[in-house]
Amino acid sequence: MPTLIPTPKIWMNGQLVDWDKAQVHVLTHTLHYGTGVFEGIRAYETSDGPAIFRLTEHIKRLHSSAKIMGMELPYSVDELVAATKETVVSTGLPSCYIRPIAYYGYGEMGLNTLPCTVDVAIACWPWGAYLGEDALTKGVRMKISSWTRPDHNTMPPAAKTVGNYVNSSLAKVEALKAGYDEAIMLSPHGFVAECTGENIFVSRHGVIITPPLSAGALEGITQSSVTRIAHDLGYEVQVGNLARSDLYIADEIFVCGTAAEVSAVNSVDDRTVPCPGPMTAAIGAVYGKAVRGQDDRYRDWCELAH
Repeated sequence: MPTLIPTPKIWMNGQLVDWDKAQVHVLTHTLHYGTGVFEGIRAYETSDGPAIFRLTEHIKRLHSSAKIMGMELPYSVDELVAATKETVVSTGLPSCYIRPIAYYGYGEMGLNTLPCTVDVAIACWPWGAYLGEDALTKGVRMKISSWTRPDHNTMPPAAKTVGNYVNSSLAKVEALKAGYDEAIMLSPHGFVAECTGENIFVSRHGVIITPPLSAGALEGITQSSVTRIAHDLGYEVQVGNLARSDLYIADEIFVCGTAAEVSAVNSVDDRTVPCPGPMTAAIGAVYGKAVRGQDDRYRDWCELAH
């Protein structure tokens, strides 16, 4: 995993502060109870300068996650969009990964969040492809996790909540220790949900299938981008439940997310999957151009930072 490289400033509650001074108290509520919400966003180098991929949609999802958690954000979507752009510009980087997070701050302890203040921070740093720079061409090894994605009435998988990622972290580390690159999570009913940090697409008989939100998948912004690209390439994409055995006999599989971008899968539980599949390669190629403002069909997805 790449080392975290500091950048000059982090936006915290309305102002840019030095990276080393962007600190919270040890009794910050979310540190103890996992009640925060966050986003993962990327800015890409384009001919017009850094462009943030689908920034407004990401900030709207941050607000949606907060609403599910009963958390009232102190900043509007427009204010956080502007703050994100300001933070990206402050780094001086042509491209970067962006992490907005909203959390309950210092001042109250106990499970009741109602008296707590809500703090918001936005950080940026250089970060390459999460599953490796060659993940699109060589693919990644997957295993079905022994950890199950939470039920909708246990933890809300529709919210990108800090606490939900304990589940993902356990599955990720289990996979890495077993010699795999990533884990695939099943729902409590045994259907494929998603990976620890990516949505999954499975091709069978020329049709691409991605699991429904009801199976515990997060509503992915990269997922929706990839779905549109696939349609534009003439591929049929369906939303439907998948069993783990569907993965073993798939024609091709790929995963996608802000961090992982589009990554091919070469095996699941040591069952080989054709890799890279032709649809995966085509979709990944278009996606790579789209995020960098090189395809006019998707130019509106790229919001310039300045």
